[in-house]
Amino acid sequence: MCCSIRRAVSGDEAILAFIQTESWKAAFRRILSPELLERLTDFQKNKEMYRRLLQAGKGNGYLLSIRDKPHCIAWWDLTREQNMPGYAEIICVHSLPENWHRGFGSKMMDQLLFDISCAGYSGVMLWVFAENDRARKFYEAKGFHATGKTQPAYGTFEVCYERSLETF
Repeated sequence: MCCSIRRAVSGDEAILAFIQTESWKAAFRRILSPELLERLTDFQKNKEMYRRLLQAGKGNGYLLSIRDKPHCIAWWDLTREQNMPGYAEIICVHSLPENWHRGFGSKMMDQLLFDISCAGYSGVMLWVFAENDRARKFYEAKGFHATGKTQPAYGTFEVCYERSLETF
């Protein structure tokens, strides 16, 4: 199936918010409470968040389309972790559930890793819900490993994963 990846630009706010909220509804329905998930998937709030990010030029957003239909989004930036100098952080990789397990997330991750490496970072990290086995297996298949660090998030826990970019 033909796909293309491009940088997110001003005007993409609605599609970015739609993909994120639909992905969260499908991926986190067994991880987060229904009430919390409903609050976190508020389309207008997410659309406004992406509008602010794009206007400020904060981070690096991407949009993957399949046959010109938006399917997957991703975002990365300099890590927020003080003890990981030289690292970038993958903030999110979200895709619409109807095309999960077809290789599009892998294509997006390859693009992210390539761009992060080209930007001069030595490593990349991310946070993932401990209970999100599907995502954890995906990250591990892409060369990430758990660091042993955890943090509370939304009434559950996230696990920190990292990967060196020296071999990329």
